[in-house]
Amino acid sequence: MQTETITAPLAEQTREPFLVIDGVSKVYPTKTGLFPVLDNIQLSVAECEFVCLIGHSGCGKSTLLDMVSGFRQPTEGEVRLESQTIQEPGPDRMVVFQNYSLLPWLSAYDNIALAVNHVFPELKRNGQARELVERSLAMVGLTEAADKKPASLSGGMKQRVSIARALALRPKVLVLDEPFGALDPITREELQEELLRIWADHKVTVLMITHDIDEALFLADRIVMMTNGPAATIGEVLELPFARPRDRARLMEQPEYFDLRNRALDFLYRRFAHDDE
Repeated sequence: MQTETITAPLAEQTREPFLVIDGVSKVYPTKTGLFPVLDNIQLSVAECEFVCLIGHSGCGKSTLLDMVSGFRQPTEGEVRLESQTIQEPGPDRMVVFQNYSLLPWLSAYDNIALAVNHVFPELKRNGQARELVERSLAMVGLTEAADKKPASLSGGMKQRVSIARALALRPKVLVLDEPFGALDPITREELQEELLRIWADHKVTVLMITHDIDEALFLADRIVMMTNGPAATIGEVLELPFARPRDRARLMEQPEYFDLRNRALDFLYRRFAHDDE
């Protein structure tokens, strides 16, 4: 299927590619033969851009972001960050998962400090690591919870620690794999607002998987919509015209919001409905 794109504003079109997913395909061997997960993915992401990926479960979204993170390698094609081929994980690409991935025997402070000390040992030696960890906790409003272990934190607080840990390492790309999927609606909206504030302050490039169209419309510069697998590809890319900073209530009053929302719904739940039958 041809990829459709709503034309971006001129300022968006002239940005140089920062992260390039170039002709990426992923095939796994099985007992019954080769199973193609992704087929010829082409995507360029500008520096500091916020891109959301949506699509039905099983369409390869996580596999694609695993290749950006360096956890997997493409069968064909390559992923490049600042013109360098990604071949392994690195602190320039940090991942935040839905399940928080915190060490339960360490406090919020120590979960972040462990990562900082590993990546920046020189900061530990000169005494600056503590300042970086404390600043990261303050960034997500958890200074008072620094000494609490994950079992004593709510789901939203755990995710704040995960985000603080990722950003403490000063990544170039922040990879978010449904980070708010397990949270209640109120906490989810609060963290969406906080994520936008942090993203604006830190100027980091974000790739985020979500199944929530409204979340994608609120957060992203572009929404990349994946076709159903096997051999999933990019079916359509929506450029979002909404100015920043964004106010949720005002955003939903704009007629373009519901036009784009309906277009995404049409793509996901009607155009490919026969694939699920």
